[in-house]
Amino acid sequence: MKLCARGLAGRHPAARSGGAPALAGVDLAITAGEALAVIGPSGAGKTTLLQLLACALRPSAGTLDLQDRDPWTLSRRDLQRLRGQLFMAPQVPPLPPRQRVVTAVMAGALPAMGLVRSLRSLFYPADIPAAYEALDRFDLAEKLFERVDRLSGGERQRVGLARVLLSPARLWLVDEPLSALDPTRAAQAMSTLVGQARERGATLVATLHQVEMALAHFPRIVGLRDGRVAFDLPTAELSRRHLERLYSQHEHELSHGATGDVVGDDAPAAPAPVVMHCR
Repeated sequence: MKLCARGLAGRHPAARSGGAPALAGVDLAITAGEALAVIGPSGAGKTTLLQLLACALRPSAGTLDLQDRDPWTLSRRDLQRLRGQLFMAPQVPPLPPRQRVVTAVMAGALPAMGLVRSLRSLFYPADIPAAYEALDRFDLAEKLFERVDRLSGGERQRVGLARVLLSPARLWLVDEPLSALDPTRAAQAMSTLVGQARERGATLVATLHQVEMALAHFPRIVGLRDGRVAFDLPTAELSRRHLERLYSQHEHELSHGATGDVVGDDAPAAPAPVVMHCR
């Protein structure tokens, strides 16, 4: 699925009225099947951007086109159909604690099911082998019939990611998918998401705090700061200077060596302005 945002602005749902928008004037064009990472300091507007792209939050300014359609001009029924082609994976997946893992994972497939089949799947999961395979890609197959409240935080996060693989969505929006994972699990999860999105032709947008993971797995990286795009570059053109400016006075990832061995120091004095063309 392709998308194009022009001057996109929005407020976080929990923000106080009258305050500055979490996202202000963002221009972004993404082609169908593309994979990109969005990085930036806490409070930069990353989660708000995903909520806007997922049509979960209405823009306060600007426009958003998904497949050359403005979702907010559609009828309620057509908007609901469009949302069925989008999958938003929040940082903390909303998993009912007493639910079985198999049922939680199968929830990803609900947009492709009719009402009767959806209700039946709550008690008799429709495709247990598919749920097993999705979990196995995240090394969780043995948890298929466990209750969600018996899982660790990292296991719950991986269950939330396994849902994506059963979804019929063509746009995957994944918010901080590695926050509860150790480095080995994080690398495995990221490889699985990027690889499966590529194999299925799905568009993948992921927000990440782990800069090194973004550099290792994504061909394009967007830096957000103070609700605006600081840079939008192919990973090969991203320099240490870009990252230093993005995180200055916010975080200390660079001083801790998270990216020092990956990018060079030969950046220009200031990043070139980004001009997006939606086609």
